[in-house]
Amino acid sequence: MNVGFIGTGIMGRPMAGHLIDAGHTVFVHNRSKPAQELIDKGAIDAGSPAEVARRADIVITMVPDTPDVEQVLFGKDGVAEGLSAGKTVVDMSSISPVATKAFAEKIGALGCDYLDAPVSGGEVGAKAASLTIMVGGTEAAFEKVKPLFERLGKNITLVGDVGAGQVTKVANQIIVALTIEAVAEGLVFASKAGADPAKVRQALMGGLATSRILEVHGERMIKRTFDPGFRIELHQKDLNLALSSARALGISLPNTATAQELFNAVSANGGAKLDHSALVKALEMMAGHDVA
Repeated sequence: MNVGFIGTGIMGRPMAGHLIDAGHTVFVHNRSKPAQELIDKGAIDAGSPAEVARRADIVITMVPDTPDVEQVLFGKDGVAEGLSAGKTVVDMSSISPVATKAFAEKIGALGCDYLDAPVSGGEVGAKAASLTIMVGGTEAAFEKVKPLFERLGKNITLVGDVGAGQVTKVANQIIVALTIEAVAEGLVFASKAGADPAKVRQALMGGLATSRILEVHGERMIKRTFDPGFRIELHQKDLNLALSSARALGISLPNTATAQELFNAVSANGGAKLDHSALVKALEMMAGHDVA
């Protein structure tokens, strides 16, 4: 296929690389110059999102937030300017479900399909092509793009209509944040009580408390390896989506709000660009004690 990929950052760079490795012709665009490693692999540097859309049959976007997607799609020299009927736009960013439906309607009016397909698995999953991909859209559009998804991830689910992928991603981010907070509390408690946190983590890995987050992020907390990964500022964005959606739905997410406040505390102390496992720093500040 001729594939366009817009946004070749921490996540997008390895994802685009997998598509090139699979033999697809990939047209790339990034706010800054696309990674040289992609050009060396054979990616074609397009001059604008509109140019990507003109040359590709399927256009994938992977950018940080809702305004970024809107700008890429509908701004000057945006994707919409280069689309022709029959093409497909796939947004793999994590953004507002409400905005997603509005974007899909505009793209549909141009005679094109739209899928929202946010991912979970972080940089590790992007590099290993083991991402979980949560998709919203029509069955026909999903089947058309599925061969590409299979080059990027392992657990690929068509959840429902447009917007359902983003709803699923918000739910994912709620669960991830609360699990990071639980692991952080457990390790701060164990360390403050005088136990070796590394051995505590090892013991817990064999019991009901085990999780991928205890495995990966618990190790980050102990070893102090807070290079992202997935930045706190991006998880704050996702929890803002959760909390604003909850208000609109008339429901309460009390522990999500607490996790957001802990992220806010770390961010206020200069940690916005740290990996989200650095949430532990907020608990450490309150405890006057570091896990390490």
